[in-house]
Amino acid sequence: MAMAEEPRWTVVTGASSGIGAELARVFAARGYPLVLTARRHERLEALADEIRRAHAVPVEIMALDLGDREAPQDLAEMLRERGITVHTLVNNAGFGLRGYFASLPHEKQMAMIDLNVTALTSLSRLMLPGMIERRRGGILNVASIAAFQAGPYMAVYYATKAFVLSLSEALHDEAKPHGVTVTALCPGPTESEFSDTAGLKDSRLFNAGVMSSVEVARVGLEGYETGQAIVIPGAKNRAGAIGAKFMPRFVSRRIAGLLQGMK
Repeated sequence: MAMAEEPRWTVVTGASSGIGAELARVFAARGYPLVLTARRHERLEALADEIRRAHAVPVEIMALDLGDREAPQDLAEMLRERGITVHTLVNNAGFGLRGYFASLPHEKQMAMIDLNVTALTSLSRLMLPGMIERRRGGILNVASIAAFQAGPYMAVYYATKAFVLSLSEALHDEAKPHGVTVTALCPGPTESEFSDTAGLKDSRLFNAGVMSSVEVARVGLEGYETGQAIVIPGAKNRAGAIGAKFMPRFVSRRIAGLLQGMK
């Protein structure tokens, strides 16, 4: 008798809105049972109910603030207590801030690093060894096209996403021989709450056009499932990333500064 395949439990961080919520929906549509985590418990409950009705997959909720240094370990312990073996980790939680580095609140910039970099790195380190041992699954890290150049007026955010891209590329090569995929999803401007939180609604960057969170999530899942190291949704975003790679760095950072420059 053939043995049943183990459930492909997928943990999605920052799942309460935007790209995170859409990633949860597209993974569920492919039959992945989900663990949703974010700070806003009520939003997670609503999304979980919707997904259960639409896709008939198990959905667990673990409301946590991953900006807390202890939260990744707490999440790992909660998963063990519920007997959940993680197949895929989606590191989506993060935020950005627009403004002058010397003027933006110190504590908010440190919180950005804690969430965008430290939590992502910690969760990846906690989950990857088991994936390698089982020779299945992987990690989808949500980076940004911001990862490809420096970003005046969003200096820390761009730097955190450069870290995410670099880490993801390195882990992709380390994990691939063990049957495990690590993918960096690098969206450009996207319809979500991110632009409101970051203060980007009036910037040239977002006025030049945005992609939908639905499309970004779909392209991200397809890239992850086909084993890509880097996924950049949208032809315009791909062209921008290529341009940033080949043009002089002083030009690429000036363009970035102009696109989100302060008025």
